[in-house]
Amino acid sequence: MRLAPQERTALFIDGANLYAAARSLGFDIDYRKLLDYFGTKTHLVRAYYYSALLDTEDYSPLKPLTDWLAYNGYSLVTKPAKEFTDAMGRRRIKGNMDIELAIDMLELAPRLDHAILFSGDSDFRRLVEAMQRKGVRVSVVSSIKTAPPMIADELRRQADQFIELSEIAPEFNRKPTEARARVSVRDDDYA
Repeated sequence: MRLAPQERTALFIDGANLYAAARSLGFDIDYRKLLDYFGTKTHLVRAYYYSALLDTEDYSPLKPLTDWLAYNGYSLVTKPAKEFTDAMGRRRIKGNMDIELAIDMLELAPRLDHAILFSGDSDFRRLVEAMQRKGVRVSVVSSIKTAPPMIADELRRQADQFIELSEIAPEFNRKPTEARARVSVRDDDYA
C-alpha cells in the first residue's frame, strides 16, 4: 500500500458496504484504530462516514456507532432511510448514500492529494475517474477475497490503488473480547 505522510488525504467510508465486507471476512472494525492507522500513515484531513438511518421511534442498532463516530473524529453524513414492502410482502429498508459521498468528495478535491474510498460499488467508477481528472489520487479499499468479491472489477481497474481489506484488517480489527463486550451494531440493515 502506497501512502505518503505529506499527502493531504481524506477517507470516504460507505458504512453499509464496509460493514458487509468486514462481516464477510469475519472481523469487526475498531473505528478508533482505523482512524489512527490512516492518521499515522498520511496527513489525514477528514474522515467521512456515510449511513442511512431508519427514522422511527424504535431503538436503532446504529445509534451507538453513529454517536461514537460523531464524537471521535469522523464527519458523520446520514439521511433517513426509506421503509417499504417488497413484492413478496417483506419489510425492506433502502438508503443509498452514493450522491452524498460523491458530492463531498468532489467538493473536497481541490484540497486533497489523495482520496481513500471504502466501497466496492461500481457506481463509484465515474466518481473515481472525475477525481483523477482533478489531479487527486484515489485508492479503493474493499475485498476480492470474499465470495462473491465485494468490489466491482471496473472500480478496481479505475482506482490508482486497490487496497485489499483483509490485508490491512489486522491494523484495526477489534479483538474478540472487545467485540463481545460491545453492543452489536448492524449497518447492513440499512443498505
